[in-house]
Parts: sequence; structure tokens; C-alpha cells
Amino acid sequence: MKSKRRHGLPKKRQRENKTDYRKRLKLLSARIPRLVIRRSLHNIYAQIVEYQPAGDRVLVSASTDELRKKYHAQLGRNIVSSYLTGYLLGHKALHKKISRAVADLGLQTTTKGSVLFSCLKGAVDAGLDVPHSEVAFPIQERIQGKHLKNAIPLEQIKTKIQAEKK
Repeated sequence: MKSKRRHGLPKKRQRENKTDYRKRLKLLSARIPRLVIRRSLHNIYAQIVEYQPAGDRVLVSASTDELRKKYHAQLGRNIVSSYLTGYLLGHKALHKKISRAVADLGLQTTTKGSVLFSCLKGAVDAGLDVPHSEVAFPIQERIQGKHLKNAIPLEQIKTKIQAEKK
């Protein structure tokens, strides 16, 4: 008798378009912590996550909300605030002796010069070793906030971050 071919349902997170398991497996096979960057309507969240069989473990995290509360910076969800979030995360990671990571942007749409790559640029500028392409980063004028009506004191916040972690 001919056996029937079995078709199973994809995993729940795959059905809901929350996880690309092929991409996740490639990232995990590097055996390096992942730099996970996510955005919401009002915030940018960046984390360094390590794989554990029981579940991923967050080693370091930073968000624009933390910049607002801790450094009293009036930031929205723009390129400058995203850069500073990555910069803060990079300094926290180096303080915890984490020097390498692999970027994990998930299923988000990636556009050259976007807030996701601005966050990545901040982490790289802080000293974190992340494989990247310089072409994807925003131009320096946008990172400095020259395109904004109300200037954000980028250098003041960077010096506060540097001074705190020493």
C-alpha cells in the first residue's frame, strides 16, 4: 500500500510572520552573540542576545526610552536617537566585555540609511565589532541631526554616556 505524504503546519511564529527560521539558524550557527535591533512606533530597542537551549538570554539592552529618562534627552524615533541608542548599547557591551556581535534585523524592511542602520552605526562607533557595509549607513549630516528643525545635542549626550561607563 502506498503511504501518504504527510504535510505538517509550519511553526506558529513562522505562520504569523514573526520569525524566519532559516535566517535565525544561519545567525545562530556563527556562535556569536546577536545584536538585535527592533523598532516600535515610538522607540528603538537594541539588545545583545546570546543563544541558550532553554531560550535566548539578553546580555545587554538599550532603548530610546532609556535615553529620555536617564540622560534627559528629548528624542523621538529618528536617526539621531537611533544612533545614540546604538552608541549606548555599544558602551554597555564593552563594559561587560562583549566585543563582537552579528546584526539581527529580523523581518523588518531594511532601507539604506534607515534608523536600523543608524543604530548599527552607533554600536560600531562605540567600538563593537559587527560585520557591516558602510554603504548602508546614513550620511554623517543626518546622524548629526542637521536635517532636524530642533537640534539634538549629539556630542553632549555622547560625552555623558562615555563619562558614566568609566
